[in-house]
Amino acid sequence: MSDGVKHINSAQEFATLLSTTQYVVADFYADWCGPCKAIAPMYAQFAKTFSIPNFLAFAKINVDSVQQVAQHYRVSAMPTFLFFKDGKQVAVNGSIMIQGADVNSLRAAAEKMGRLAKEKAAAAGSS
Repeated sequence: MSDGVKHINSAQEFATLLSTTQYVVADFYADWCGPCKAIAPMYAQFAKTFSIPNFLAFAKINVDSVQQVAQHYRVSAMPTFLFFKDGKQVAVNGSIMIQGADVNSLRAAAEKMGRLAKEKAAAAGSS
């Protein structure tokens, strides 16, 4: 995708992304969700700015069409942003998730994940 966002269409596709990318930011959204639509352009901008293949990916998961993944992570509000490292859910800046269209918290998390991924990519390139 040109905006850097990976649109997830199945549980298997998400599992593959988690197993092939060190850090993942996941946006659980719904087409009918107003706040989801409001924050989508910012999320796409963060993805475009910070994505690094194999090191940091930004995923969008529609809770209505990929219900299995949303249920697995107990997503109950939209949008919900979750963070993963090496396939496991982790906290970023002290938060295991961000619920709602909180641009400032999402920006801070995206910047931190971007910095970590950039460091890992640089270290991998120099080894």
